Amino acid sequence: MKLKLFLFIALPVMLFGQNSVVSKFSPALNSWISSSAGGTVKVWVDLADKGGNQYLLGSPEKFLSQRAIERRMKRGSSINETDLPVWTPYLETIEQNGFRIISRSKWFNSVTVTTDREGLYSLGRLPFVKSIGMVAKGSTPGTVKNSMITGPADLSLMSPAALDYGQSLAQLLPQQIPAAHDMGYDGSGVFICLMDAGFNNLAHEVFDSLRIVATWDFVNGDPDVGDGGQGNGSHGTITLSVIGGYKPGQLIGTAYRAHYLLAKTENTDTETPAEEDFWIAAAEWADSIGVDVTSTSLVYLEFDAPYPSYTWQDMNGNTARITKGADLAVSKGIVVFNSAGNNGMNDTRNTLAAPADGDSVITIGSITAAGMRSGFSSVGPTVDGRIKPDMMAVGSATYAAAPGGRDVYTSASGTSLACPIGAGIAAFMLQKNPGLTPIQVREILRSTASQPNAPDRLMGWGIMNAVAAINNVPVSVKDGSGMVPEDISLVSYPNPFNPSTTLSFTLPTEKFVRIMIYSSTGELVKQVIEGTFAAGTSKIMIDGGGLSSGNYIVILHTGDKVYSQKISLIK
Repeated sequence: MKLKLFLFIALPVMLFGQNSVVSKFSPALNSWISSSAGGTVKVWVDLADKGGNQYLLGSPEKFLSQRAIERRMKRGSSINETDLPVWTPYLETIEQNGFRIISRSKWFNSVTVTTDREGLYSLGRLPFVKSIGMVAKGSTPGTVKNSMITGPADLSLMSPAALDYGQSLAQLLPQQIPAAHDMGYDGSGVFICLMDAGFNNLAHEVFDSLRIVATWDFVNGDPDVGDGGQGNGSHGTITLSVIGGYKPGQLIGTAYRAHYLLAKTENTDTETPAEEDFWIAAAEWADSIGVDVTSTSLVYLEFDAPYPSYTWQDMNGNTARITKGADLAVSKGIVVFNSAGNNGMNDTRNTLAAPADGDSVITIGSITAAGMRSGFSSVGPTVDGRIKPDMMAVGSATYAAAPGGRDVYTSASGTSLACPIGAGIAAFMLQKNPGLTPIQVREILRSTASQPNAPDRLMGWGIMNAVAAINNVPVSVKDGSGMVPEDISLVSYPNPFNPSTTLSFTLPTEKFVRIMIYSSTGELVKQVIEGTFAAGTSKIMIDGGGLSSGNYIVILHTGDKVYSQKISLIK
C-alpha cells in the first residue's frame, strides 16, 4: 500500500513544466537533444535522495561485509549515506515507466539507462530525479589507455636474491621489491582488486597459487572474467601477472601472496566501448567485500561520437565521473592506484587521462629498468596545479604472462604495467600496519621515493622504494609492557562517536582480556575493563565522558596477543 501511494505521488506529469524538466539535463545532453535526429542515448540518472534508507545506517552489516566495516574502522573512515543502497521504490518506479536499468551506483545515488529523446522527458518528470547526464564511452585499451609495446627485457640490473625471479628481476629491482620480499613482505592478508579488460588466461602456470576471493564481469554481468561475451581479456592477464604471479625461475609478482578480486570493467570491442560506470560499479562491489587496494590500468580521455571527449583541460580532479568515484573510494579507506596513461610528453600542458587526475588517487608513471622515464609515460600537472604522476615504477619491457599458453611469457610496456607493480608496495605497507589510511600510504610513498624534495611534472616524487616505505610505516602504540599489536581486529561502531561507541571483538577460546584507552601520544587515559570472556563475539560500550575531543587508541590484551583500534571522539 505504501508503494502504491508513492507511485501515485511520483508520476503525475502536470506538476512539472517543460522548463523544469530541461533544467535537469546536462549541457552535453541538451546538445545531443538539439543535434540528434533520433536514436538512443545512454544516461546517468541522478536521484534526489536515498528515500527511506536512512534507518539502515545503524545496521551496516546489511549492506557491507564485516571486513568492509572493519576496514573503515581501522582507517577512520565513516559509514555514511553514500554507502546506503539506492532506494528500491525509486528503481521500481523507473522500471514501471518502461526503462531497463543497466547499472546502479549507491555512491552517486544514480542509475544508468538507455533511452530516446521522449524517454528523457519522461525521466525528467519524475520528482525524485535530480539530474540526467550522458554516459561517457571510452576508447579501447589498445589505444589511449594501454599501449602495449613489445621488446626485449633489460637484464642489466640483475643481482642475487633469495627468490628466483627469472627475467622478472629487472623490473622489481629499481623499487627494491626483492629486498622487501627478503624482509618477509609479500602482501599476505591484504585484499587487492584489479579492474581491467578481463583475465583470459588464469590457467597460466604463474597463477597456480593465486588466491582469488571473487570475480565479476561488469560488462556482461556474470562471474566469468575471461573472453566470454563482449571484450578480450589479454590485457588483464598481463597486468595481473606482474603483481600476483608466482613461478620461480620465470616471474614473481610484487604481492604474490595477497588475495585478489578480479573485475572485468572494460569492453575492448570497438562497437561497444567500455564505460565509466562499469568501473564505479566494480569499485562499489570491491568496497562491499572489504578490499584494501585497487589497481587500475585503464584511463579515459577520448570518446566515440556523438559523445564529447574529455580534454587535457578537464583533468582537474573534479570533472570526470570516474575520477570522482575514485576519490570516493579513497574516502572509504581504499588505497586507489591508477596508471598515468601513455600519452607521452607535452611541453605546455598535461597529457593525463581520468582518473589519473584524482586528488586522492596514487598515479603511477613508467620508467625503464635503468631508472629513466619512459617516453610514452603521461605527464602533469593537473589543470588546478597539482603534481602528477605521484610516483614511478618500471613499465618498459616488463616480463609478463602471455595471454595464450600455459607456460608462455611476453614482454610488454606501458604505464599499465608500472601501476600494478607499484600497487603491490602498498600491500606491503598494509601488511605491516593494516590501520594506515590511504593518504598515509600516499604520503609515506612520496616521502621515500627518489626525489621527495623536488617533485616534478615528469616523475612526480620519483621512483618508488619498497624498503624505505616499509621502514617508514609507523607501528601501533606500545603499552607499558612493551608489547606491540600484532594485528588490528577490533571493530568500533559508531566511529567517530559521541557520547559512546560499542567495541566488539571475537575470541577463538575463553581468554582473560584487558581493554585500555591511550591518547594518540601513547599515554594511558582510561582502563575500560578486565576479566575473562567466553569464546565468540563480545561487545563493550565505551563511554566518552571525561574525555576531550580527539583521536584515541583502544588496546586489547588477550594474554598472548595485543590488538589495537583507532577511535575518534567528537563533542
